[in-house]
Amino acid sequence: MINYSLASSTWDQNEYSAIQRVIESDMFTMGKEVAHYEKDFADFFGAKYAIMVSSGSTANLLMIASLFFTKNVKNKLKRGDEVIVPAVSWSTTYFPLQQYGLKVKFVDIDSQTLNMDLDKLEGAITDKTKAILFVNLLGNPNDFARVSDIIAGRDIFILEDNCESMGATINGKQAGTFGLMGTFSSFFSHHIATMEGGCVVTDDEELYHILLCIRAHGWTRNLPKFNKVTGEKSEDAFEESFKFVLPGYNVRPLEMSGALGVEQLKKLPSFIEIRRENAKLFQSLFANHPFIDIQQEIGSSSWFGFALILNEKAPYTRAELVKLLTKNGIECRPIVTGNFLKNSSVLEYFDYEVFGNVNNAEYLDQNGLFVGNHQVDIKANIVALHDLIKNL
Repeated sequence: MINYSLASSTWDQNEYSAIQRVIESDMFTMGKEVAHYEKDFADFFGAKYAIMVSSGSTANLLMIASLFFTKNVKNKLKRGDEVIVPAVSWSTTYFPLQQYGLKVKFVDIDSQTLNMDLDKLEGAITDKTKAILFVNLLGNPNDFARVSDIIAGRDIFILEDNCESMGATINGKQAGTFGLMGTFSSFFSHHIATMEGGCVVTDDEELYHILLCIRAHGWTRNLPKFNKVTGEKSEDAFEESFKFVLPGYNVRPLEMSGALGVEQLKKLPSFIEIRRENAKLFQSLFANHPFIDIQQEIGSSSWFGFALILNEKAPYTRAELVKLLTKNGIECRPIVTGNFLKNSSVLEYFDYEVFGNVNNAEYLDQNGLFVGNHQVDIKANIVALHDLIKNL
């Protein structure tokens, strides 16, 4: 048995001390530790503002919701507006779009990068397109230089679901910061772990204030005195603390999660470096495999995991490959949700259309899987994976 898991713990005594620090403070709801993490997070990723929430999924929810409350007409969404998305992503990339009554247009993925097919994107854009929600899949950022060329001169803005690609860069700029807003996840199996947790980053002050408001009940309590939601808050703390101005949620993170994030973020550069070293070996072993294709890197991927896609020459099926890996202690999963359009039951609730065909998404859905990458050296596991498949 190889014992090659999808993910492993990123914690040591620093994280356990952070948890104990919160326990001793007897303050468990969102407070100074979360604020500390948000400042460090914004600084690390080169954004003006970061807001921590309970998960990457709720980060996506708030990102979409905030655009319904902005006063900036250029960035404002309304029900029925068209948003383009890739056909492969996690479910909660898409669900906030449905929940806010947006028209979702699915575009196929590129068979090599596994991100949105930019050639097809060009054809999918119409005068009805208001926004494009890009997903940086498995650590791999989109080619945003080309994206900028595609949307140049159009009244379209970019959003990023960067939940799988924390630490990925293109020309030194962090993935998640190319659009109006970007979202991140710090769930256990991701690049850093805060138990549960997510972040939204933006350079737009008004959106930041809206996010602060709708993260916690839609009240004004967490807004600065002078803000772009209500203008100026009153001096009456008794009344102001329970003043509700936007239809919000309660997706606040725990104080423990903030404290963990402070420690985890310090380690992120070394985590990414080791992931990239693991990836170099993976690429060297599988780049010219006769039966398996791998993801083509754009920029500097942070290598969430390693995709393995059987090509048409493969003498075995994915089911046979999954059986072999599982039998030998190698955990594997579908590539995100595969082709999300196969989920016909939930799509009954959507207002959506599909641009052209999604042949690449369908092929990945039937023939793709991924294995984990880690923040520690797993080169022996990668060699064992290669040797096992070689003998299949």
